[in-house]
Amino acid sequence: MASPAPLPPAEADAGARLVLAEHLLACESAVACARAVVEWLSRQTGAPVACLGPGDGGTVPGCLASEGLTGAQQAALGRAWEEPDSALAPFHTRPGARWLAADAFEGNVLPGGFLAVPLGRPGAPAVALLAVGLSGPGVPRDVAWAASCAGPLLARLTASDARTPRRLEPDRLLRRVINAVSDPVLLTDPEGGLLFANGRAEALLVAGPDASPGRARAVELNQRLFRETLAQGGATGTGVHRLEVPLVDPVEGMDLLFELVTTPVLAPDGPAVVVSVLRNVTDLGRAAQALGESDRRLRATEREARSERHRLDRVLDSVADPIILSDPSGGMVMMNDPAERLFAWPREAGEAFMRRVRANEGLFGSFLSHLLGPDNAGVSRWKSQLTLDDPTSGAPVPMEAMANKVVGDQGELTGIVTVFHDRTEVLERARLLERVKEVSSELEARVLSATAELAEQNEKLRRQAIQLEQASAAKSQFLANMSHEFRTPLNAILGYTNMLLQGVSGEMTPPQRRNLTRIDSNGRHLLEVINEILDITRIEAGRMPLHLTDFGLSELLQEVMAEMDPIIARSKLTVETHLEEGLPGVWTDRQKVKQIVLNLLSNALKFTHEGSVHVSAEYQNGTGILSISVKDTGIGIDVSNQEKIFEDFQQVDSSPTRAYGGTGLGLSICRRLATMLGGRVSLQSSPGQGSTFTLHFPRRARRT
Repeated sequence: MASPAPLPPAEADAGARLVLAEHLLACESAVACARAVVEWLSRQTGAPVACLGPGDGGTVPGCLASEGLTGAQQAALGRAWEEPDSALAPFHTRPGARWLAADAFEGNVLPGGFLAVPLGRPGAPAVALLAVGLSGPGVPRDVAWAASCAGPLLARLTASDARTPRRLEPDRLLRRVINAVSDPVLLTDPEGGLLFANGRAEALLVAGPDASPGRARAVELNQRLFRETLAQGGATGTGVHRLEVPLVDPVEGMDLLFELVTTPVLAPDGPAVVVSVLRNVTDLGRAAQALGESDRRLRATEREARSERHRLDRVLDSVADPIILSDPSGGMVMMNDPAERLFAWPREAGEAFMRRVRANEGLFGSFLSHLLGPDNAGVSRWKSQLTLDDPTSGAPVPMEAMANKVVGDQGELTGIVTVFHDRTEVLERARLLERVKEVSSELEARVLSATAELAEQNEKLRRQAIQLEQASAAKSQFLANMSHEFRTPLNAILGYTNMLLQGVSGEMTPPQRRNLTRIDSNGRHLLEVINEILDITRIEAGRMPLHLTDFGLSELLQEVMAEMDPIIARSKLTVETHLEEGLPGVWTDRQKVKQIVLNLLSNALKFTHEGSVHVSAEYQNGTGILSISVKDTGIGIDVSNQEKIFEDFQQVDSSPTRAYGGTGLGLSICRRLATMLGGRVSLQSSPGQGSTFTLHFPRRARRT
């Protein structure tokens, strides 16, 4: 039957209803009528709409038409309409619309619920059901009017459709003939709906109610693939269409390949149908695939062989040595670029060039004859030295030629590879090596002579070192003796001077007392110099012992400050001391620590004209090191002289007109004494900014 034209766009109220009424009067089937009502209501209400009816009417069983619903929702509503025990079953016999909630039956088909309106003649069972996705139980006027118009029409059209056969039935003989065909044969509508299938086709595309789940899934997949392939071009137009369709064997589960031959035909009652024949080309496809794979591998092998040949050519051309490939008879087959320069000539080559190339070929042929001769049948390699000519310049080129036989799988000779190596550089290196050997012999003789002279000089230096050592020991002994000899009468002079100053021999006049005071001062200065010389001598001689005792730094610094109090008073400087809290006791040589601190404080007072002197002590618990610092605001010391002042008899100003006196031994003795204690003396100073001398020594000294 012909279907009416699609509905025009919705118009307002009466005009829109008139359009639907005219459209319904033109409908000739229940499906067309249902589709017209559904489209009109969907536009009027804006809600999803479905019309449920006889199961063979629409593309989805039980659903004649729908708008705004998915395929799963259509199928669920269709099943609910056809099942006798579902929530929609009472609407077959009970008139009147009713709103159903979303959980009225399993599946939540329409999440917001829907209005169910039975369709049919008044007083008779419903032939269809109108489902409108509304969120409330009220029946809109448009829905009630459309149901009243479409119900009787659907009842009449449904009865008419039931009397009209919907499937084409071939006669019995034709069915037997088609079933006897070994290929699957099908009769379908243009959308792929199955009208008839022989036994071969049913095995692929039809699953009975008792089919296993695996077979049902395979058949469902085959149906989808068949419909998709048919839609690509086999169901429209005229003539024969040939396409390939992949299917699955529902029994074995194997992949199959079929050639689909389709022919559109016109049925006797008018509708267009499609005759399809499936030819199994699985083996042919596999053979074609294997043939294509073989062809692909052959082409790949050819490409690889050409690539390998090009690669070999590039490798041979990149080698600096000439290489020649010869056939079993000795004829040249292939050579690289360096070999071509010796054994090939261009067209424009002159007679001299060609003569030299022929001479090179003759030498090469004579060389190969030794390897190819009957006497060397078992020899696989031959090596010799040839002198070829440079074809361009005619200069001789010494070459080392090595030929190797190339043997096939059966042991037969297939070719000869000859590699030439230019010996010019080797010969030049040999000549240079001989020259190097001559020069080496001359140098060796000179080295032997220089070594003898050096040994003689070393012996002289050793003797001088011994003499210097003896002189140093004699000097130290002399200084020790002389210091002792100087100190004995000097102490007597100081003693008598002190007695005179105390008035033992009577009162003295002021000039006498002033002169004796000068004598006492200079004598004590001389005694200090003698003591320093004696200390440095004893340290050098290794006769300065360590006397380790326990003492506290606080008491030591108090003694130092008490002894230096007269000098501090004369300097008119501010002298401060600061000791870190919790200083531990010390196990070391108390006298040497005191001597170092006295010397550092005396220097600070001596070289500071104004300002202050700060003495501090601290302890580093992590390293066990004690530090005593003497910081002044004096003249400071330049960086270039900071190491010099720690040397023996050295001062910053060593000229005879220097402003400050002294022997230059004080800091040298301090450094040596600190080393004996296992410590050191550091200095931080800059000119005009003062100096900071720091004694660092371990809290517990090691006896040496």
